[in-house]
Amino acid sequence: MKLLLDTHALLWWLFRIPRLGGKPRARVGSPDNEVFVSAVSGYEITVKQSVGKLEAPSDLEDQISVNGFRSLPLTLHHATVAGELPLHTRDPFDRMLVAQARCEGLTLVTADRAVRVYDVPILDAAT
Repeated sequence: MKLLLDTHALLWWLFRIPRLGGKPRARVGSPDNEVFVSAVSGYEITVKQSVGKLEAPSDLEDQISVNGFRSLPLTLHHATVAGELPLHTRDPFDRMLVAQARCEGLTLVTADRAVRVYDVPILDAAT
């Protein structure tokens, strides 16, 4: 299975926060699955850190590597697809992640109910 971690799911994994449920934790930790972290999440984390809204590892790139995750760059195609999505959510980070999951054939690991209305496979991060 190919998984794309929503930003909160990534942070729950890195900080071992129990809100990441057993099923998604097992899937993310399984060597049988490919786990991707979007450049969008890196941007979201950095922006929120800079305004004091979020604590996150200062060595995010290293943490991605140490955990065996793959970096997913943002492409013009992803951005175009995100711009064409219906406005079920106006959160640009969520829209970009949905677009990337759709374009790359990934299952989005998220607890965000707003993105569940999009036509993209979801693994509930809280179950």
